[in-house]
This record gives sequence, C-alpha cells and structure tokens, in this order.
Amino acid sequence: MRARLPPCPCCAGPDPGRRALLRGALGLGTGLACAAAGGGAALAQATAGAARRLLIHRMQTGETFDDIYWRDGRYDREALTRLDWLFRDPAREEATPMDPRLFDVLYIVAHEMDATEAFQVISGYRSPETNAARARESRRVSRASLHMSGMAADVRLPGRDSFGMARLAAEMQVGGVGLYRRDGFVHLDCGPARRW
Repeated sequence: MRARLPPCPCCAGPDPGRRALLRGALGLGTGLACAAAGGGAALAQATAGAARRLLIHRMQTGETFDDIYWRDGRYDREALTRLDWLFRDPAREEATPMDPRLFDVLYIVAHEMDATEAFQVISGYRSPETNAARARESRRVSRASLHMSGMAADVRLPGRDSFGMARLAAEMQVGGVGLYRRDGFVHLDCGPARRW
C-alpha cells in the first residue's frame, strides 16, 4: 500500500488530491512557495522518512549508480557529484550540475511503479553543441531542450512498459513527459508539467 502524502499548506482546498500533493512533495509544478512552505518534506514523510536511493545504468558508458542521494532531509553532495558525472554528455565528456529535482522525479516514478530495476539512461545532460547536432538529425529534438540545463533524462526500465511509465508520470504532473514508443524510452524532466 502506498503512503498518503499529507496536505501541502499552499495547495488549494482542504484536500488538493494526490497529483497536487505529489507536485508539492517534489517542489515541482507549484513553484518555490510550495517548497518553502514545507512541501519538500512531504516526500520524506510519504516514504516514512526513508532515504532516497536511485539505481541507474548509463547505457553509453556502462557505468552504474546504486546509492542514496538524499538522506536526513538533504541531498548528499558526494552522491550528486557522482550523478552529475554519470549523466554527462558522453560525446564531449562534459558534465554539468544536474538539477536534483530530476532525481526526485526518477525516484518517485520508480517508487510508484514498485521498480527494483535500474533506470537505463539513454540521454542526460547534452551540451549545446550535441543538442544542436541532434536537432539537425531529428525534428523530435528541441533546440531549447531541458537536457542542456541538466533538467531532463531519457530513460527506460527493463521489463516495464514505457507507455505505462509515461502515463503514470503524466498523471502525477511532476514535470515534462514524452513517450518515444518506437525507441522504447520515456523523456522525464523537472520543468513545467506537460506531455507529448
């Protein structure tokens, strides 16, 4: 049984519903006011104060991450540094500080799917040069991609339906969700809630 999130003081109404509470828990979609008012603590309460662990496998490099990135009410800097490198642009061996809210999106999606598999990361950070080259190759690549800001990842979960993952993430409205069925992956980001 999944834990129920406590009401966020800045969400409208006495019971704003699961989606608004998830947005508040991650500090997404409702802006900084929600996070400042305590919405960020709701995720920890929803998982009984548990630390947040991610399982990541970077497809291009074969590198993995299986560790806690958030504990005792804060992000672990060493873990975030390792994740920044893992999510780097492998074409240029260039990393950027990833937005930790992206890791929260991945965490809550895995948590809601009861996933024990590692996310396979197809694309994380993209340098402007790499993104421009990809955009020239495909109309599906945005020239203003959140990948360039360290706010997006293209992922899949082995043995899991990409459509089901995209639908769940879109229902939670914790950021952008793009389903790429032909390629078998889902774009997740910590930007505004939208879907394609």
